[in-house]
Order: sequence, then C-alpha cells, then structure tokens
Amino acid sequence: MSTAGIRSVDREDSRASLQRAKLLRGFADPSRLAILQALSDGPLSVGEIVGATGLSQPNASNHLRCLSECGLAVGEQRGRHVHYSLSDPRISRLLELMDEILTNVAVGVEDCQNY
Repeated sequence: MSTAGIRSVDREDSRASLQRAKLLRGFADPSRLAILQALSDGPLSVGEIVGATGLSQPNASNHLRCLSECGLAVGEQRGRHVHYSLSDPRISRLLELMDEILTNVAVGVEDCQNY
C-alpha cells in the first residue's frame, strides 16, 4: 500500500486533536447542549435557563459552571442575578452545523453502538 500523498501526524497536529477532543467534551452532554441551545437566543439567568431546558436548578448550575470553566459560556452579574451567554457567537453556528451534519451526513448516529 502506497503512502504517497498521506501526511503524517506531527506533534502539533496531535496537540490540536487533543484540544479539539477536549472542546467537544463540552458539547458531549445533552444537558449542556440544551443550555447552549437556549443561550443561542441571547443571555439568560439560571431561572430562565431552567425554564427553557426543563433542567433542575442545581443541575443547570452545575452544567453552567462546567461550560464557564471550559470557556463556552460567560456569566455577567446583573443585580442579584447572573446572566449567562455564549462566549463566542460561532458556538451557535456550530450547533446549527451539527444539526445539518446529522440531517445530511450522519444518518446512522442514532443506530451507532460505539458511542
């Protein structure tokens, strides 16, 4: 088998792959995805996120902490409440792209037994 035209993975590529995997872990939970989707419409308080997602307040708060710590969401104190928003508007576009991929390419995801 010829390896002509196949690029080897160097240390920098490997680091980039690890960073991508780490980023995607932030998206790898249905509750976090629901929160990110809710935040796509604009900043929300924890109570508003609970109402939009159906999560319990403690569960939403735990996931918001995770999303904030990994840089996907940011909180801003407004009076007595913290309002959360997406840290980057491209996150909303990434969620849209995921939906497009699921619709057009990854039709077997639901039946996949590997993950």
